[in-house]
Amino acid sequence: MSFDLVFFGGTGDLTWRKLMPALFQAFRHGKLPAGGRILAVARDDQSDDKYRAWLKERFQDVEGHKRPSDEEFARFAEMVNYRRMDLSKPEHYAGLKQWLDERGADTVVLYLATSPHLFPQICEQLGAMGLNGPHIRVVLEKPLGHDLASAQEINRVVRSVFSETHAFRIDHYLGKASVQNLMALRFGNALFEPLWRRESIANIQITLAESLGVGTRGDFYDRTGALRDMIQNHALQLLTMVAMEPPSRNDADAIRDEKLKVLRSLRPFTEESVQRDVVRGQYRKGTADGKPVPGYLDEVKVPPGSHCETFVALRTEVQNWRWAGVPFYLRTGKRLAARDAQIVVNFRPTPHNIFPGTNQPNKLVIKLQPEDGLELHLLAAKGTSQQDTLAPVFLDLDFDKAFAENRVGGYERLLLEAIAGRLNLFVRSDEQEQAWRWVEPILDAWSRDDHASGGPRPYAAGTWGPAAASALVARDGFAWSEEQ
Repeated sequence: MSFDLVFFGGTGDLTWRKLMPALFQAFRHGKLPAGGRILAVARDDQSDDKYRAWLKERFQDVEGHKRPSDEEFARFAEMVNYRRMDLSKPEHYAGLKQWLDERGADTVVLYLATSPHLFPQICEQLGAMGLNGPHIRVVLEKPLGHDLASAQEINRVVRSVFSETHAFRIDHYLGKASVQNLMALRFGNALFEPLWRRESIANIQITLAESLGVGTRGDFYDRTGALRDMIQNHALQLLTMVAMEPPSRNDADAIRDEKLKVLRSLRPFTEESVQRDVVRGQYRKGTADGKPVPGYLDEVKVPPGSHCETFVALRTEVQNWRWAGVPFYLRTGKRLAARDAQIVVNFRPTPHNIFPGTNQPNKLVIKLQPEDGLELHLLAAKGTSQQDTLAPVFLDLDFDKAFAENRVGGYERLLLEAIAGRLNLFVRSDEQEQAWRWVEPILDAWSRDDHASGGPRPYAAGTWGPAAASALVARDGFAWSEEQ
């Protein structure tokens, strides 16, 4: 199958840090279909060779084992082309159409790796030029809007040009192998599904923690914040994967129908419940890896006195028969104690304890990063005496070791799925809008509350966030996983 993959924003950070390295890994693993061309478009005036040299230099920043040799890069670079485009000029889209039509590839994938405010303009120009045929797909990178109204406007314009089956809204967490194995764990095995409900599960925790600060992205981050950057998309998508009902079949619409039902079942926020069930914080100076680091307000390009949140923890419930009464805790933040993304399913204690001592309930840990795998925490007898207290043990499945050959990264998997036209791992417009609809009351309450409360709670860099986040979970008699 021949394909053309076009990156709008071809010199941007996302393209050279994530997308091009992911494509190279697919090429190295022999998974990239033959007969492909990659086209980077941007405003810079440069040739194919100059762009390839620029890209090769950027590849030196890729982690060592993923870095291409000179010979590998030379073969990969034969696929890479460059075209100068001003995205506001119709004649430049005409030139792009001519370039694509000359070869007539079986599939054309247009990846919008630009600022989302450009999505409507780009899509309208693509439609006007006829670059929306049945063999053409558009990939939309997050963030998809700044609020519900902007998301709906982007979707309106996208739908006016592309059908829903040709619009691929990307969330790179859905490409992670561990998230795919969450589906396999639940719906490919009989072991857990009978337990996957309120009678057996006490609470579920989703943590997306970063040890880094905002770095040089202070201006972008201050317009976004942790709620928009991580909760509205990544964390809610993970929640839907955990809480969804078994789909009738393994296809895109069946899966996304069930995810949408979860989003519609989330307990809506009121001004009162935002005050009670949501904690926002902002990091101050502290230490990371034993070195002093600045606070958020001291970072480059962050406005003085900013009330932007760099941490969010919240409690919610899925109001249906399976999950009634089970709290879901979501947490994300910058400059936390560790880089750690995981889902923790805490089971209820045994109804009657016949062993001495206080026994910790079982839990299942789905590790997303930096490790990729599953841990099942159990209790076992040491076997030295009948009066022994039980000892904690765990079964540890490391996917990188279990499936060591040619492991596929998140962006690599999603790019290959987009080229193949499979929508299972992408977000439908009604899902995305419902997620915005759910978080908007939090944003509205914060905008009204900033002056009254003084904004986000401070926390020291290198910690797990404000103390109020621990109190949020302790109120129900539980604790975050690192505190257990």
